[in-house]
Amino acid sequence: MSQIYIFLGKEMVDYIADYLENIRDRRVFPDVKPGYMHNLLPESAPVDGEKWESIFNDIERIIMPGVTHWQSPHMHAYFPALNSFPSMLGDMLADAINCLGFTWASSPACTELETIVMNWLGKMIGLPDEFLHLNSSSKGGGVIQTTASEATLVCLLAGRTQAIKKFHEQTPGHQDAEINARLVAYCSDQAHSSVEKAALIGLVRMRYIESNEELLMRGAPLKEAIETDIKQGLIPFWVCCTLGTTGACAFDNLDEIGEVCREFGLWLHIDAAYAGSALICPEYRVWLKGIERANSIAFNPSKWLMVHFDCTAMWVKDSTAVHRTFNVEPLYLQHENSGLAIDYMHWQIPLSKRFRSLKLWFVLRYFGIRGLQKHIREGVRLAQKFEALVLADHRFEIPATRHLGMVVFRIKGENELTEKLLKRLNHRGRLHCVPASLKGKYVIRFTVTSTQTTIEDILEDWNEIRVVTSELLEEMNVKIDRIKVFLKDTKEKSEAFGSSLLLSNSPMSPKVVNGSFAAIFDADEFLAKTYAGVRIAGLFFFKWVEKLISYALKYFR
Repeated sequence: MSQIYIFLGKEMVDYIADYLENIRDRRVFPDVKPGYMHNLLPESAPVDGEKWESIFNDIERIIMPGVTHWQSPHMHAYFPALNSFPSMLGDMLADAINCLGFTWASSPACTELETIVMNWLGKMIGLPDEFLHLNSSSKGGGVIQTTASEATLVCLLAGRTQAIKKFHEQTPGHQDAEINARLVAYCSDQAHSSVEKAALIGLVRMRYIESNEELLMRGAPLKEAIETDIKQGLIPFWVCCTLGTTGACAFDNLDEIGEVCREFGLWLHIDAAYAGSALICPEYRVWLKGIERANSIAFNPSKWLMVHFDCTAMWVKDSTAVHRTFNVEPLYLQHENSGLAIDYMHWQIPLSKRFRSLKLWFVLRYFGIRGLQKHIREGVRLAQKFEALVLADHRFEIPATRHLGMVVFRIKGENELTEKLLKRLNHRGRLHCVPASLKGKYVIRFTVTSTQTTIEDILEDWNEIRVVTSELLEEMNVKIDRIKVFLKDTKEKSEAFGSSLLLSNSPMSPKVVNGSFAAIFDADEFLAKTYAGVRIAGLFFFKWVEKLISYALKYFR
């Protein structure tokens, strides 16, 4: 058997390597209809085993035509779901060992490596020591869950347990079900749907706090909602603060929300599914201000840290409520070190867990903190380039501030235009995006997802968007005019506005131009945006434009 595995395993590794190396050549979004596979496979499993060659050949014939290629550099839908060879090799080893890590005794290495790498990762993103398992007396610690959705549910259920216990202590004589019926949880109207699902499973009310014009939740409206519910006899108990919303990658004000939760004694959970990976870069930890008042936090290394799905990192400051929620300990699961070591079956919904820490360990060691920081920053840089391209085209607008590696954009005008554009882009299959609705505006989410994405891929995708947009607007007989901003309007909109006289080649024809860009933009950003528009337009005077703008910037400084 081992010889067969070696031979066939090499064949599969070669296939995977070729797939990833040449993924750029594949259509990113499949051109199939629901049920396509039913015509390609028999209705029942084979009675006798088939040859491996036949099975292997069906990968391209049956599977690949229906695959959305998440590792493609032209995949911009959802958030990243990356992989890397250290991660895949770690999972190969985990699959071979195939231990079930429900208790320390069921596989000591599985438990202890998870504890250690979660400490590593917690330190990398700047978590306080209370969230780490540093010694036997530590109340906090980290655990690897399957998804951020599961982490949210676990923390909501733990918060519910804590709230019911607290209510019993203050007002005895009630049934758990009576208390549960009065519990209220809170989140932003921009929070992920998994927060709503957690409330449905936990049988508690969810109150949605309206986000502000920046699409984030602030402390004041949250406090007002809590006070209103208390007056109505309800019991506020849990708040979800989103760092990096799905729709626009907006960041709730953690510092303000944390203060409100402290005032009312509520469990504060932080959902940083996508953006949490960026916290390994010190420049992005400003969004963690107020973390000391949180009870739990979770993010997905399986999104942006090149650890393939599934792998969600979750930390709690005090695991007591989690234990109380999930602690079921029959005799056959007890061992001589019970109570002396972590048994992760008490930290999660399932009993068993895979050896996921191996792939995380491999990735952290292979790339190192600096390598992972470089990877994050490159994704942000490419998103900045795409943002510059969009801003250079007067037909589009960016209705929400770009954060990290995601840009949301739309065609100016009615939602129908952007909706038709997205459907046509996805139908053509050369790139893939998904929509979002932001305060009634239909937008296209464009996320840099692949480790293979280059600036050339971004330019190619933008050209596809521009071409399809031009075709669509022409077919619908829609014209989007450039908006002229008059000098007096510019002065009103920009306090930093300054104007200068720039003499043209024609004698006696001075022209007033807006020189305020020298104050508003730095040279690199302004040149990037200008170059973006010139490059896509297919013009051939790059150097001339750059020299002209460089001269202008120098002159106006």
